[in-house]
Amino acid sequence: SLALRFSMGGALAVHLAHRRVLPSLAAMVVIDVVEGTALDALSSMQIFLRGQPKSFPSLETAIEWSCKTGQIRNMESAKVSMPPRFRRIGSEHASDSDIVAHTREEAAIAGAPAPKGEITKISEEEEEPSSFSSDRDSMPPPSNIPTNTPVVDAYQWRIDLTRTESFWEGWFRGLSSYFLDSGVPSFLLLAGIDRLDRDLTIGQMQGKFQMKVLPQCGHCVQEDAPDKVAEAMATFLLRYELATPTGSYHKPPPGLAFHSMGMMQPRFV
Repeated sequence: SLALRFSMGGALAVHLAHRRVLPSLAAMVVIDVVEGTALDALSSMQIFLRGQPKSFPSLETAIEWSCKTGQIRNMESAKVSMPPRFRRIGSEHASDSDIVAHTREEAAIAGAPAPKGEITKISEEEEEPSSFSSDRDSMPPPSNIPTNTPVVDAYQWRIDLTRTESFWEGWFRGLSSYFLDSGVPSFLLLAGIDRLDRDLTIGQMQGKFQMKVLPQCGHCVQEDAPDKVAEAMATFLLRYELATPTGSYHKPPPGLAFHSMGMMQPRFV
């Protein structure tokens, strides 16, 4: 098995590996979350959550907001990832099928692929707001988007993250030491080198884990640069022989990264 998680979900993956509760775990990939930066951000998390709009008049508006505020820097990615984060409100008698149908319609208007089946669950990483991107605070929200007042017949966040505050510190406290003690090949993908704390810096110098920095990305690394993330993932999996290439690739001298030229077939299950 491969544990691949982003932000808050990355913290959960680290706990999973540290506790050795998944015997089949072969490797772990954590995207843009480290203990020091995460704990420092907790003091302003409630302020951030209170400042974001409670609802949007359409999915297209929500997508536009996510890009204009810098939470996601790739419009095409936002068209895919934003719609499942919301539920329709304002229609007391709307059934689940009505909501799914309406979401498909709005997604089509926004230019996103239509969701398949009922939209009832989303993953942890999709719920995590971008609290680590340093440039988002300087970007004001669009003036035509409401900030606090819910809109009738609009779209509201599916998860209220403010209700999870009592768990926040437990998710991140001790994360660096747990990561270094994962017991499996580990890969840390970051948006900036400044996110490394002391323990991880020492561990990285000692070669205890693989790391790659994509400085042109915001917190949502996998959305801002999906091709680069995919290439980094291929490099990591091939390095530890966790996948078999199905196309040609060049294996560099020891100490250098692979350059993947084709597809790969995972070996783990």
